[in-house]
Amino acid sequence: MKRLATVPGGRRAKWFVLAGWLIIAMALGPLAGKVADVEDNNANAYLPGNAEAALVNDRLEEFRTDEVMPAVIVYVRDSGITTADRAKAEADRKKLTPLVPGGAIEAATPSKDGKALLLTVPVPYSDEFSDTVNAARDVAGEDVPTDLRVKVAGPAGALQDTIDVFDELDGTLLLGSALVVALLLLLIYRSPVLWLVPLISVSFAAVLSQVATYLGGKAGLPVDAQSSGLLTVLVFGVGTDYALLLIARYREELTRNEDRHGAMQIALRRSGPAILASAGTIVIGLLCLLLADLNSSRSLGWVGAAGVLSGFIAMVTVLPALLVILGRWIFWPFVPRFGQTQRAGHSGWARVGAAVARRPRLSWLTATVVMGALALGATGISFGLTQSQMYTTTPDSVAGQRLVAAHYPGGESAPADVIAKAPSEKALVEAVGRLDGIAEVQPVAYSRDHALVHVPVVLKDNPDTPAAERTIDRLRDTVHQIAGADALVGGTTASALDTQRAVSQDSKLVIPVVLAVVLLVLIALLRALVAPLVLLATVVLSYFGALGASSLLFEHAFDWAGVDHSLPLLGFVFLVALGIDYNIFLMTRVREEVRLLGHVRGVQSGLTSTGGVITSAGLVLAATFSILVSLPLVTTAELGVLVGLGVLLDTFLVRSVLVPALSLDIGKGMWWPGSLHRLLRDGDPPQSGGSQGRIADNSRPRGEDIPL
Repeated sequence: MKRLATVPGGRRAKWFVLAGWLIIAMALGPLAGKVADVEDNNANAYLPGNAEAALVNDRLEEFRTDEVMPAVIVYVRDSGITTADRAKAEADRKKLTPLVPGGAIEAATPSKDGKALLLTVPVPYSDEFSDTVNAARDVAGEDVPTDLRVKVAGPAGALQDTIDVFDELDGTLLLGSALVVALLLLLIYRSPVLWLVPLISVSFAAVLSQVATYLGGKAGLPVDAQSSGLLTVLVFGVGTDYALLLIARYREELTRNEDRHGAMQIALRRSGPAILASAGTIVIGLLCLLLADLNSSRSLGWVGAAGVLSGFIAMVTVLPALLVILGRWIFWPFVPRFGQTQRAGHSGWARVGAAVARRPRLSWLTATVVMGALALGATGISFGLTQSQMYTTTPDSVAGQRLVAAHYPGGESAPADVIAKAPSEKALVEAVGRLDGIAEVQPVAYSRDHALVHVPVVLKDNPDTPAAERTIDRLRDTVHQIAGADALVGGTTASALDTQRAVSQDSKLVIPVVLAVVLLVLIALLRALVAPLVLLATVVLSYFGALGASSLLFEHAFDWAGVDHSLPLLGFVFLVALGIDYNIFLMTRVREEVRLLGHVRGVQSGLTSTGGVITSAGLVLAATFSILVSLPLVTTAELGVLVGLGVLLDTFLVRSVLVPALSLDIGKGMWWPGSLHRLLRDGDPPQSGGSQGRIADNSRPRGEDIPL
């Protein structure tokens, strides 16, 4: 880090750094706009790699020349279907026939109550998928007889609604993140120009992260729309955090160094290890998601890691180069002058530190009780969201599914798919037809080579209900027992069931690995064992507090029906990786101060000197994740609430009260068994210097580097 610190802050090297980034942005920038080209948003992209439903999707390829997904157009008239309604459905069928493989769409199926018609349109899953579904919606919406309700639902309609959400995701998150970061930087720095420097640097990082995502996708790594959308939030949030930390340390060093180049080099050497440890922890933590079986989790893991790494690289290269090039005036109107004291702005955090120090045990017990009380909210979590509960609004597919469920067997719009060897057809159909929960066994189709049969099975219950999932389990148990059939069951309900179970297994594997990795990073950084264990415990406690508080908000403030099965795992990885950041920023500074001031005063001084910047960083990160709440997808909005709330708890309660109080109550043992513990055991360092001493008299020699 010392060698790297001399480059961006160098008198000549700063220009080479800036030129290098400009060349990279111009040369690779066009690739940043091609991330959508490598996104895989088909059904298997959001399934476990070895799921039975995924295997069915693969085998269905043998039954058609083009992969298709049914769009279901439902026509409903409460007083009963009329001749004009039937004519409308038939006219729609003829208009849409040229758009489907083979040019054949079966006539609309009437409901038993005579109040609905169901037209199934097999939509090719190709580059024209969205155009075809949108064309179906346009056709369905033309010349609709009075009082006839027409909606496009089914798997194709649901997928298109999801695509529409993610198509808006990138633009919404990019604009929202930029505006939020710009506003907060203006408030934090109170400067009309300084806020532009970190924002420009983060923009460089965003380009680099998108290029890395595109190249990774071309190399075969999984990329989906959700991951590429969340990438923007991560880069802006984490990148701005690192900018705040570095700029705060640079401003501090400018008051002790007349030469801004030397000030930047010292600032990089002193803040660099904390930034590196933070980025390393997040990157390694997110990469642990590659161990998951769920493809979407694996995608989010490596894409998020690429984004954080891009943010780190930009913040320790182009940001310092820009700051040094622009000079001290960039801080106007609060320009740091050589020899200027830094007492202002620390008094509030000094009072917090003093209050915690007076009664540390009471402080950490109180914080723990508050966190525990919040965690109790997690005991009432309702897991699982149906298709109609996945959106904060009511898209066409959801409204259509409700109409289908009201007039047809619940599974009519999304039959289960049973694939088996052709000789077992008769035994298969007979066994399936006898099962409880099956409404209808539809006509059998043969694969192109006639080696396999496809048996569509209509469930009695709505496809996204627990009752339908239980039927899928019974169906699988039955067909798996048919000798020689090698039968598999897939479809919408089976996919949801496989995803739910994969998330449960992934959690059991990924969570312990993340905890172990974070612990090892903290041990290496702090060169102790007790402090890392304490810090890890506080972050885990914070996670459960955030999960409980978020659950209460989901139910009572947002009126969401439940929690997506993937939220606890993704929320844990994000909050442990991101939440430990603030403890790293705090404790690396505390360790530095303890060497100079002794344990008690060092803890207080570390809290005082980092309080403002860490609070600002937490607000920025929480605000960027809160942008996710504006999206119409409940799963994404829930992740935004959980991570945003967790970051705020880490910022204002864990880092400000819980960790300092535990450090003071445990005492010198926090640093056991490292060299700092031995130093303190043999006798505290001189009670002079440190942040507060330097604030008063600048007693530390300029340019002196404090070993961490």
